Order: sequence, then C-alpha cells, then structure tokens
Amino acid sequence: MNLVADESVDRPIVERLRQDGHHVVFIAEVAAGADDDTVLTRANQESALLLTSDKDFGELVYRLRLHTHGVVLVRLAGIPPTQKAEIVSLAIREHYAEMVRSFTVITAGMVRIRRAG
Repeated sequence: MNLVADESVDRPIVERLRQDGHHVVFIAEVAAGADDDTVLTRANQESALLLTSDKDFGELVYRLRLHTHGVVLVRLAGIPPTQKAEIVSLAIREHYAEMVRSFTVITAGMVRIRRAG
C-alpha cells in the first residue's frame, strides 16, 4: 500500500509501516519543510494515503475542498512512539480499504472514518 507520511509523523511509525511492507514516502526524508499543499499534492500523485499529525489537513479537505486520495490523522499524544506505531499499523491493516477517499482519525480508543468530499 502507498503512503505519504508528513513531517509531523513520528519516525517509528514510518519504520513500522515499512516493516509491514508498505511503500512509505517520508516527507522529512525527501522534501523537508514542504508546505501542506505540496504534501497533499505529492500524496495524490503517488495515489497514496496521507499520514499526518497536523490537523490543518482537515481544513484543506473539508473547507477548501481539495482533492485527496485519503488522509489519516494520527491523534496519539502522550503515547510512546513504539506504541503509536503499533496502533497505526493495526488500524491501517484493518481499515485500509475504507480509508481510501476518506478522512480518518486514529485515536487510542478508536478509528473514525468519514468520506471526504
């Protein structure tokens, strides 16, 4: 599965998803400092889900109605990075098909998926 991870995503999450066999483009490695529009465009060009911890992508998708292949917002503050990686890995494994063309929020207690646009 194709994923683009925004700079806001913890590196252990990226590493875990790569170990799971996903193709993950990590913005911190390829385009550090890129603005949100550029990151979203990159994800769309890759036909990839955008993985982020930045709530601003919700505004781009809903208020500005920008096209998205899918956005996954990780809201796991206060949890150790390795545990975050486990939670995100499991959520993607169980819900990937539903996440496409949707805005997904992953929290410690649930995965909420809402169709985008």
